[in-house]
Amino acid sequence: MLPELLILAPSPSAAVNAQLEQHYTCHHAWQVPANERHAWLAQRASAIRGVVTTGALGLNAADMALLPKLEIVAVNGVGLDGVALDVARERGIAVTTTPNVLTDDVADVALALLLASARHIVALDRFVRDGGWERREAIVPASSLRGKTAGIFGFGQIGQAIALRLAAFGVKVRYFQPRAIAGTAVPRAESLLALAQESDYLIVCAPGTPATRKIVERSVLNALGPQGTLINIARGALIDEDALIAALQDGRLGAAGLDVFADEPRVPAALRALPNVVLTPHVGSLTVETRHAMGQLVLDNLQAHFAGLPLLTPVP
Repeated sequence: MLPELLILAPSPSAAVNAQLEQHYTCHHAWQVPANERHAWLAQRASAIRGVVTTGALGLNAADMALLPKLEIVAVNGVGLDGVALDVARERGIAVTTTPNVLTDDVADVALALLLASARHIVALDRFVRDGGWERREAIVPASSLRGKTAGIFGFGQIGQAIALRLAAFGVKVRYFQPRAIAGTAVPRAESLLALAQESDYLIVCAPGTPATRKIVERSVLNALGPQGTLINIARGALIDEDALIAALQDGRLGAAGLDVFADEPRVPAALRALPNVVLTPHVGSLTVETRHAMGQLVLDNLQAHFAGLPLLTPVP
């Protein structure tokens, strides 16, 4: 018999989905109405050996407790804030993610948000479409990136890929995270607050953990200042959204470019109404190539596990 999997979200790659169906008995929770899901899962839970989920969805302790034969949680993404890792470790459940393959595309989106914010791309698009240019209305000059300083909070693979891209624009870079990175010439700030004080742009790349929840709060936003720009491609939970909205409304922060939010897909109306914000719907890794590579890595980890082979990208 084929191993049985609980699929919490499908892969954007049709080829990966087809391979999952070929090699496993798949139970697709995402196809079941929310109010029927508990009863639906209760009928299947005793046979499920693996879960395929995303970084945003994760797998919490309560749902994990419903699956007595669970052996592996394969996360299509790099975020682990939604996965009950402590429970998984206690039960000996393997957890895998899809690192490396999404680094470049997420870094590209960070730069796109920064460029769109600094050069007013979205507002200028509306200006042309609405006839402002034809009416010869005044255009507010944008700010050049060259010569500015970008602070990167979280200097892992994605943060370092962003730093490489910023160098091509003549932007000075520094970073902060609790653990210093060996072998980099990029200066490390003493704290997140110091990083914000020293930066024109603050780019959030840190992982979502209890320790980083709402870590970008009022004092950090005030330190970034009225000419500063906040970019977040990590997790919405790292930002105090109420403080961010207030800072943008009051002019204590200049602009923001956000791909992630605290309660996705619900974005506060006050945030959506602000003209100095660029918003995208958590699409950092959403390219055909990367989503296929992520899905393939999920599949490869599952196949290694059920074949008794070492996992490709296990979470320690």
